[in-house]
Amino acid sequence: MNRFSTDRLTAEKLDESHLSDLVALHLDAEVSRYLGGVRSAEATRTYLAVNMAHWDQNGFGLFVLRTKDGTFAGRAGIRHIIVDDVDEIEIAYTFKREFWGQGFASEIAIALTEIGMSQLKLPSLIGLVFVAHGASRRVLEKANYRLEKSTTQHDEDVVIYRIRR
Repeated sequence: MNRFSTDRLTAEKLDESHLSDLVALHLDAEVSRYLGGVRSAEATRTYLAVNMAHWDQNGFGLFVLRTKDGTFAGRAGIRHIIVDDVDEIEIAYTFKREFWGQGFASEIAIALTEIGMSQLKLPSLIGLVFVAHGASRRVLEKANYRLEKSTTQHDEDVVIYRIRR
């Protein structure tokens, strides 16, 4: 699946043409505070290469999100992540600030969960969230994820939410 749509968003498989949009997103300190901090253009180029390789290796990964009029809104997807030495599969979503508080994250979280559970037939999905990121925690709760545990990831306090098929 290289693309899909929700009521207000279109998602297209991440590729090299998305670099400039991702660089701008990752350079926004407010957007990046729950992503491990601001990423340089070079770090974003590496991030893009890693996530394109994830697609090649797994047949799923991150998407670039656009509004119906084509405006870049953010990125989201389903990807492998190592948490506490366990290979998990997470949903991830990040939006430009101008799209915060409008329900876009909930919309994409629900769509990704449906893709992961129904199309990819994954046994479970997680959401990995900084403890202090209340808005993202509420998104996962709206999408029927349940708080599973607290842990640390890259020396940050995080919580794991999970949904099972």
